[in-house]
Amino acid sequence: MSDATSKPSLLPQQGKQNILITSALPYANNVPHLGNIIGSVLSADVFARFCRARGFPTLYVCGTDEYGTATETQALAEGVDPVTLCTKYNAIHRDIYAWFKIDFDIFGRTPTPQHTEIVQAMFTRLWENGFIEQRETEQAYCPAHSSFLADRYVEGECSLCHANGARGDQCDACGNLLDPLEPAEDTKAESGEDRKATGWLLNPRCKLDGATPERRRTKHLYLRLDALQSEVKSWLDDGSNSKDWSSNAIAITQSWITDGLKPRSITRDLKWGVPVPTGLPGLSAEDYDKKVFYVWFDACIGYPSITKCYTDKDDTTGKNWERWWKNPEDVSLYQFMGKDNVPFHSIIFPASQLGTRENWTKVTRLSTTEYLNYEGGKFSKSKGVGVFGNSAKDTGVSVDVWRYYLLSRRPETGDSEFSWREFVDANNNDLLKNLGNFCNRVLKFCHAKLNAVVPDYTTYKDSDSALKQCKEEVNSLLQTYIANLKATKLRAGLSTVMSISAVGNKLLQDNKLSNQLLSDDPDRCNAVVGFALNQLHLIAGILFPYMPGTSDAILEQLGVQGSGNERFNIPDSWTNDAIPPGQAIGEPKLLFSAIPAEKADEWREAFGGEELRKQKAIELEKAAAKKAAKEKEKEKKRQKKLAQASGAKADASKAPTEQLQNLTVADDAGSKVA
Repeated sequence: MSDATSKPSLLPQQGKQNILITSALPYANNVPHLGNIIGSVLSADVFARFCRARGFPTLYVCGTDEYGTATETQALAEGVDPVTLCTKYNAIHRDIYAWFKIDFDIFGRTPTPQHTEIVQAMFTRLWENGFIEQRETEQAYCPAHSSFLADRYVEGECSLCHANGARGDQCDACGNLLDPLEPAEDTKAESGEDRKATGWLLNPRCKLDGATPERRRTKHLYLRLDALQSEVKSWLDDGSNSKDWSSNAIAITQSWITDGLKPRSITRDLKWGVPVPTGLPGLSAEDYDKKVFYVWFDACIGYPSITKCYTDKDDTTGKNWERWWKNPEDVSLYQFMGKDNVPFHSIIFPASQLGTRENWTKVTRLSTTEYLNYEGGKFSKSKGVGVFGNSAKDTGVSVDVWRYYLLSRRPETGDSEFSWREFVDANNNDLLKNLGNFCNRVLKFCHAKLNAVVPDYTTYKDSDSALKQCKEEVNSLLQTYIANLKATKLRAGLSTVMSISAVGNKLLQDNKLSNQLLSDDPDRCNAVVGFALNQLHLIAGILFPYMPGTSDAILEQLGVQGSGNERFNIPDSWTNDAIPPGQAIGEPKLLFSAIPAEKADEWREAFGGEELRKQKAIELEKAAAKKAAKEKEKEKKRQKKLAQASGAKADASKAPTEQLQNLTVADDAGSKVA
């Protein structure tokens, strides 16, 4: 992980393809699990390394998102103030990402003067341009400490399942969304929130002091998304390249547009956050002096504010950050995140940018993921289920193997599953038997039989064009790899790397690289070894975004001098001559070691085996109950249909009798008249 002060700040270069990359800012109140890591920071790291290896000026920005109710609540739970809590978790995140070799240009934080300045400036422009409105809403108020309460600060009994300890936003026991107080009217529709509560709290109490909250009216500020809808839609249709986004990002964004954008609250009654600015015409300081901006208004603004900390350091008046963030002509913005974060990056932040009437760099591509599940269940820190960022290293398995496995299972088009059995198989089969075998076989042969010197492979005539065809196949795969990475199809890109390695193994197998080949046809043997060594050099470059440590080890064994990431490059086409004849190679070493199969069971037990079994049992019970309820409903409908059919049949049989009776009466009546 780079330190922003260790080298000159990178700025966009005119005439070049400048790439700005962000990964979703993680909350500074928890430890990330593997799903969090693959969903944003690891995926973005792969793309950043790819862009750098292609020679593009590339800036990768991330940091902890530290403001908001969740942070205040966690600080209360741990008995510390929010600053202390966030400092602790920022350090935890830094350590985890450093172990995973995430190469940020800067990993910053949101509570900075730079952040406050840019958030308030953006709000001011939106206010001046008429895209902010004030609304009065009903909210829980604590009379004991004279303060309005955010929903999470109200606790009580769930009105739906009657579990105690439910929060004013959600009941963890039944999973339903709640209101802190029984609604007297449709206050959520009035507030413009997109959540729809289905219940409320009985016997509500203040989380801070246990007092019973009152219902009072208060003012909040709303972003006029409705007034910006046509501009957002126009940008999505014509200026955003949104058709190239991940499929779930497209679907989620389109659903928001189809449903119609509504004003959205951007303030909260908290102490921990960016304060609403004062001195704006028409904005009462008295109404908003105890309110801060909602975290999902200011969190995305964390990207430019953290960038400013990188480009302008401590110069709060500096404007170098704008060369990245207000320069859409020269900069392409790529953003990586889980699907939960899509609307804030595809709708709310772009709408805020458009509403300022400034020339912001807006997102070029959203690369989003679905969920990574764990062994048929879900990750749970409280129950000790699953692997979290700070415990992966406890297995003793190389970080590159972890990176490989997670990236090969990246949930790009649907949920994927972490499985210990697959983890072991990925190491022993994908890596050890394919890439590891190719590298070790050719390097050991060159070291032992050719005096550890690259042979002269330039004199071979290749009369059967076998090497030419092999080179064409590798170049075709290289083009596929580049196209996949440009489209942020990271799983496919990694699969292509392994395909190029498989081509190398086939080359050695088809030519039967051995002492006999060296003896019978030394020119062909030299050509095969030279070809394979250069193919390994290419693999080191294209594998670098995924497994940087392994790529470094390959270059070292190839005898490539120097250090640092600058040695890795991904060419437009492969010329097969980067490793010249006469170059001394290094000592061959195994890239990977076999993992015993029984380790899968051992690790499964160590990382929540018992709790996972309980979790699965509960899920099975729920599924069975759901199925039984469906069957019951189905049978109920069937019985209803039978009853209706029976009634219709009875009516049908009754009809002729009634007609006959009516006819008899009519005839009798007729005869009497006569």
